[in-house]
Amino acid sequence: MNLHKFSPWNWFKSESANVDTPVPVEPRRGELSPLLGMHQELDRWMDNVMRQFGMPSLESRFGAMSGLLRPQLDIAERDDEYLISVEVPGIEEKDVKLSLDDYRLVIEGEKRQESTSKEDKFQRIERSYGSFRRVLDLPADARTDEIRASFAKGVLKVHIPRSGEVKSRRREIPFTS
Repeated sequence: MNLHKFSPWNWFKSESANVDTPVPVEPRRGELSPLLGMHQELDRWMDNVMRQFGMPSLESRFGAMSGLLRPQLDIAERDDEYLISVEVPGIEEKDVKLSLDDYRLVIEGEKRQESTSKEDKFQRIERSYGSFRRVLDLPADARTDEIRASFAKGVLKVHIPRSGEVKSRRREIPFTS
């Protein structure tokens, strides 16, 4: 059954491109029960289903990928453009790179840790540092040659104009008695 036909445009299919190839479950040494392997396989299957519908994976929700920053983003569809807002607090404009790879918008950056001195003794660090990368697949009506971006107060805004040629096939259906 093809679940893609039931979901709206998937902006995140390139981010989850490597999920389609199933990885066999191999029990770890010292594993107490084969049920743990089944649990891991079920988690992997649920991640795949969630990604097909453009939802974030369980890993990104529960922090299993602690070294990887995943800035949160909003995608708004307007009549004449798409507006993508990406939250990147604590990151300067010079540390964010925006590029276009065919019909994929690539947002990359790095959050660096401030310099520390020898007298700093941390009990706990809750802020994340490191590199991030988000890849968004653009819809067919995006005019890629006219994309503009702005950066202010830790928010990256990307304006993607839409062409009038490819309209959304969504329409309202009236009720009949």
